[in-house]
Amino acid sequence: MKKIFCLVVLSLSLQFYSQDRITGEPFSTRSEVIAENGMVATSHPLATQIGIDILKKGGNAVDAAIAANAAIGLMEPTGNGIGGDLFAIIWIENNKKLYGLNASGRSPKNLKLEYFKNNGFSKIPAYGPLPVSVPGCVDGWFEMHEKFGNLNMKQILEPAISYAENGFPVSELVSYYLGISAKNFGKYPNFNETYLINGFPPKKGQIFKNKHLANTLRIISDKGRSGFYEGKIAKIMSDFIIDQGGFLSYEDLKNHKSDWIEPVSTNYRGYDVWELPPNGQGIAALQMLNLLEKFDIKSMGFGSAEYIHHFVEAKKIAFADRAKYYADMDFNDIPVDFLISKEYADKRRDEINSTRAARSVKAGEIENGDTIYLTVADKDGNMVSLIQSNYRGMGSGMVPPGLGFMLQDRGELFSLDKDHYNVYEPEKRPFHTIIPAFITKDNKPYISFGLMGGAMQPQGHAQIVINLIDFGMNLQEAGDAPRIRHVSNQQPTGGEMFDGGELSLESGFDYKEIRKLMKFGHKVIFSLGSFGGYQAIMYDDELGVYFGASESRKDGSAMGY
Repeated sequence: MKKIFCLVVLSLSLQFYSQDRITGEPFSTRSEVIAENGMVATSHPLATQIGIDILKKGGNAVDAAIAANAAIGLMEPTGNGIGGDLFAIIWIENNKKLYGLNASGRSPKNLKLEYFKNNGFSKIPAYGPLPVSVPGCVDGWFEMHEKFGNLNMKQILEPAISYAENGFPVSELVSYYLGISAKNFGKYPNFNETYLINGFPPKKGQIFKNKHLANTLRIISDKGRSGFYEGKIAKIMSDFIIDQGGFLSYEDLKNHKSDWIEPVSTNYRGYDVWELPPNGQGIAALQMLNLLEKFDIKSMGFGSAEYIHHFVEAKKIAFADRAKYYADMDFNDIPVDFLISKEYADKRRDEINSTRAARSVKAGEIENGDTIYLTVADKDGNMVSLIQSNYRGMGSGMVPPGLGFMLQDRGELFSLDKDHYNVYEPEKRPFHTIIPAFITKDNKPYISFGLMGGAMQPQGHAQIVINLIDFGMNLQEAGDAPRIRHVSNQQPTGGEMFDGGELSLESGFDYKEIRKLMKFGHKVIFSLGSFGGYQAIMYDDELGVYFGASESRKDGSAMGY
């Protein structure tokens, strides 16, 4: 009886919200932001303002992206911070070129696979000192700044330092997630002193200060990269983790470096969609688009059972490869070009049954060989697509004393299977969920975008591209449209999907289409889980203006001038 009741409620909800599509009206209740000189889109309005201020002071897109990221680490600690990692795709107009930055950290050199085996671990724990890897964010800032920055780092970090010292009003969503985090992390050292006010999570609108973080950022602005990865701050981090039973050493921090890498792409109906190669999961979006390109998605129609079914089946194939092959390419020979090739997609496409959901999908045979997203564009045509995260929301629970931030727990995503590509090894980068994206058209910058949310990210990237190109939505509508999320038992650390998984749909899909999906064999659920957080900037070459869009599901905003 309970299941029937839930189904009725779901039906009413979906039919109510689907009326917009029946009448042909757009999904969005707000329009895109349009500006000529610059645009910033982040998940926090104050961070967006900071980015705009930096642009107005003569900073470029890279300067503004760093300033906004520093501010969000303070204002939205439930998703990111300087204890985490960073990836970016950057368009530099002078060079007419895209640059990729992998600023993710590596595992401790003194922690061996045998430690987990000898101590009875079947997987790396989610919290505590063991999943802590080197935080790569700060080094990523300085790599970006040294290569492309304009203002000095003191100017760039000053707004975040000022807000950390003087305080800012906490937004409703961050207040909610801090309340959840307090239950999870309150038992760990230094959490309550850093993130609570008088023993309680800050309420919506309450002024929150983090003077320890202000001091840490000031040291970074004064001493540069070495102020974080060497000296007092590095010693505090390493001593704390070792005292807690972990392995992150001073030498691990001192030796860390980011890598400039070549973005990879596939052409989807005349548009080049760009992602970064593994250790991230970005190429899953490219694999999905390749599989779907030869289906007439446009004629199927947005929200149709046919479209959703084909999308989910393509996702299953891409994620089977993700579970087996995506890992640190310094330790593995992974033929990325083959995985994202049209040839490989043609081989796998026949596995999609147009009227039946697959229960299990195996990885292909290849030839040898919780997070924040922001984007910035400046008056000179430079654009930055940047994503930064701690994983599992706030991270590991490990808050080094007196520093004002939590360390990430990305090491959890290693496998303990010695034969897996992503097996734990010292000084290795774990599989990563966070991915920035970019679209070019005729070798010109078109859209810088991203979408947060773990395994939702490549699914979300593909949906945004399809919404824009196949269904003709504008930039804001493409993000506001109801989303599809397929979830299965299959993990990025290995294993096969064996139960077909669950298809989670947001409100907005017609119930008659959901019934069709059920007949195809999909297990459709109604979930309040994360469907991602989207930000995007589009450049209109003919008009010479930027269009900005921001996620309606979060606190974000897009702003231009």
